[in-house]
Amino acid sequence: MARFGKAVAYGVVTIFLLASMVSLLLSLLLKWTNVQESSLTLVIFACSLLSVFIGGVVAGGKGKERGWLIGGATGVCFTLIIFLFQFLAMEKSFSTQQWVYHLGFLVVAVIGGIMGVNFSSSRQH
Repeated sequence: MARFGKAVAYGVVTIFLLASMVSLLLSLLLKWTNVQESSLTLVIFACSLLSVFIGGVVAGGKGKERGWLIGGATGVCFTLIIFLFQFLAMEKSFSTQQWVYHLGFLVVAVIGGIMGVNFSSSRQH
């Protein structure tokens, strides 16, 4: 059980580190070019999916078993943190669109967790 929690924590930290780096790069792009934020919506979503996927892979690799469960827990923890921040800090609930996005994040994290377990087991052989 301790390995499960540690794996999920590694996955969530990975997600937030990657999201922070992407956010910095995109904000610099917006600051120093003529690119508009509205033109980056799809890029932002794709980078978010990639960050959550990589977080799921890291969590699955650390957990070494039940990747679907570890990836799912990582996705749920990520969603819960975002929801709590938005609800407590900004006094807003999730919109329907945000729930759909986070459902996609959950699916991608589960797939990443499954792949992470497979990557970690193939390295051991």
